[in-house]
Amino acid sequence: MTTEIIKVPDIGDVNGVEIIEVLVEVGDTIAKDDLIVTLESEKATMEVPSEVAGKITKVLVSVGDEVAEGADLVEIEASSSEQQTQDRIQKEQVAVEASVETPKKVVEKPMPKQLKKAPPPVVDSQTLSGKKAHASPAIRKYARELGADINIITGSGRKGRITKADVKAFIKQAMQAGGIASSTPTFEVLPPPNEDFSKYGTIETVALSRIQKISGKYLHRNWVRIPHVTQFDESDITDLEEFRQSIKADAKAQGFGLSPLAFIVKAVAVALKKFPKFNSSLDAGGENLVLKKYYHIGIAVDTPNGLVVPVIRDANSKTVMEIAKEMTELSIKARDGKLAPADMKGGCFSVSSLGGIGGTAFTPIINAPEVAILGVSRSKIKPEYNKKGEIEPRLMLPLSLSYDHRVIDGADAARFIVYLSSVLSDLKKMLL
Repeated sequence: MTTEIIKVPDIGDVNGVEIIEVLVEVGDTIAKDDLIVTLESEKATMEVPSEVAGKITKVLVSVGDEVAEGADLVEIEASSSEQQTQDRIQKEQVAVEASVETPKKVVEKPMPKQLKKAPPPVVDSQTLSGKKAHASPAIRKYARELGADINIITGSGRKGRITKADVKAFIKQAMQAGGIASSTPTFEVLPPPNEDFSKYGTIETVALSRIQKISGKYLHRNWVRIPHVTQFDESDITDLEEFRQSIKADAKAQGFGLSPLAFIVKAVAVALKKFPKFNSSLDAGGENLVLKKYYHIGIAVDTPNGLVVPVIRDANSKTVMEIAKEMTELSIKARDGKLAPADMKGGCFSVSSLGGIGGTAFTPIINAPEVAILGVSRSKIKPEYNKKGEIEPRLMLPLSLSYDHRVIDGADAARFIVYLSSVLSDLKKMLL
């Protein structure tokens, strides 16, 4: 047997990622690809598997630690190939035996009447205040859970280091003053009602997934802080769909599907080039507009654990087939929970397509710091007048464009969605 160190794999361009779960202990015997730890960045979680099978001899990290690529996680006494095979067979047998056991009856219990009061809203203090506090990851996490801005707390420890007692004192002082202090202004919003639903009948409580917990606060922030307006239109994609059907078999032969979304992503890149304001972001101070010279398009992917938005990079320079292939690969990674944080960073504009499910229109929430997002609903055959004044059936695609009214006015939004619609209707414009 040999001793090996399992390290943090490539996590993209991220300086520090917090460990939120340590899934092994000293003495555990694990198989190859068993999970070691769970990492969490601002927008995503990542589970790190073991590269080898063996016995855990040392755990080198703890919950709350911040790590980077290449950091040591655990020390493992690696098993031989023969031993790994035996361990795998034994694990499969246990799984088979467990699958045929009679499931235990689940008794639904009423929710207790006395609920623990939820902590104040979490504030991403480093992003908001810009000041670097002198505190350990555990203390930072403790402050976040209480809704306190760690960067405005005065430390009493050695060299001004912030302690747990400092955080408690800050919270106590803030509550006596009437609320939790923050480095940015807040909105007066009533708290949700603390209702005891069990008095009306049987209930079941299901925990939110990690992705839902992480994305929820960002969605709420984006909805509250960005003045949303949504512009609606339809695009005639009859010719596009006919062309897609004619080359769909070629894509399948290459191992990926060719959905209308690949054409939409390409069309969006073309429209962004013509309307650069939609390919921008406000700076942190809200005084300047940052115009981007690259075209990275985010695509919303529905996974069992929640919605994630991987990014297609340089969509303007890729063919529709290349985009479709990359979309397939990213979607598989997303549903398997293997997206890296870097896969979801750097987007300029997002597309959320619900066409495969249904509906006629919806109002998507802007993915800050982007300034616009496109919603796509299910296409439908409708009677439309052609150039000769005759009515003929055409395949119409509903589009919903939500935009930040601080950056984009209604006239520009209307021009953008009309042009985008024309690009989807005339494939030759994708070549411009």
